[in-house]
Amino acid sequence: MKLFAIFGDPVSHSRSPLMHNSVFKHLGYPACYTRVHLKDGSKLRQTFFELGLSGANITVPHKEAAYEACDEIRGFANKVGVVNTIIEEDGKLIGYNTDADGFIYAISEFQSIKKVLVLGAGGTAKALAAKFLEEGMQVSVLNRSQGRLHFFKEIGCKVFNWNDFAIAHYDLVVNTTSAGLKDEELPAPQNLVESILDNVNYVADAIYGKLTPFLKLANQKGLQYKDGADMLLGQGVLANELFTKKELQKEDIKKYMHRSFSL
Repeated sequence: MKLFAIFGDPVSHSRSPLMHNSVFKHLGYPACYTRVHLKDGSKLRQTFFELGLSGANITVPHKEAAYEACDEIRGFANKVGVVNTIIEEDGKLIGYNTDADGFIYAISEFQSIKKVLVLGAGGTAKALAAKFLEEGMQVSVLNRSQGRLHFFKEIGCKVFNWNDFAIAHYDLVVNTTSAGLKDEELPAPQNLVESILDNVNYVADAIYGKLTPFLKLANQKGLQYKDGADMLLGQGVLANELFTKKELQKEDIKKYMHRSFSL
């Protein structure tokens, strides 16, 4: 029996155990998936091995710490320095990033996305901004302060803090901050958020399982929006493929993960 887990702070809200355990149960794969509340990201590697895990997902705020914890980084994670999926191979931790492809899957029904505004500058923002650029989109990043924006400027994004942001029209705005996860906060001052939402076609939030104040405001303005559920599903399917070394079929994984959302 293999053991998998999700690390985060907070983590009690995570639907990942329901999703992955639904796949393991219905497809007869000998594994179990649980939650690990981890406050100190520097303890991730130690905790992983102490628990005897075969793999793990990582959520906020530990995705950059997960990158540092790995012995080897593969694929898109190399580009962004952010890991959300870890696999154990011969005593080594191998890091991947499935967030970006999961998000592209999530917004596939939105039409003609060419200009994107990303709110926040953490691990999820890094993955999404880099992926949007790969897809040929123009990307701007807005963060409270200038301190964390260097990475985004280096890869070709326009960068702004709350004080120097000039309103422009965007096809899509994405909240990658934790605002609204444990509180009723907006990802930026209300007047700034209102102005952004008055100049955008589509809205997305990486948070799932609740209608955040950000999405409530988008709804009030009659905007088409998505929470992070489809992103969670998309990245989860890719992570489960890695967990099971592609012994399970992607469509079967997707089917039983999707079914878990009704539990």
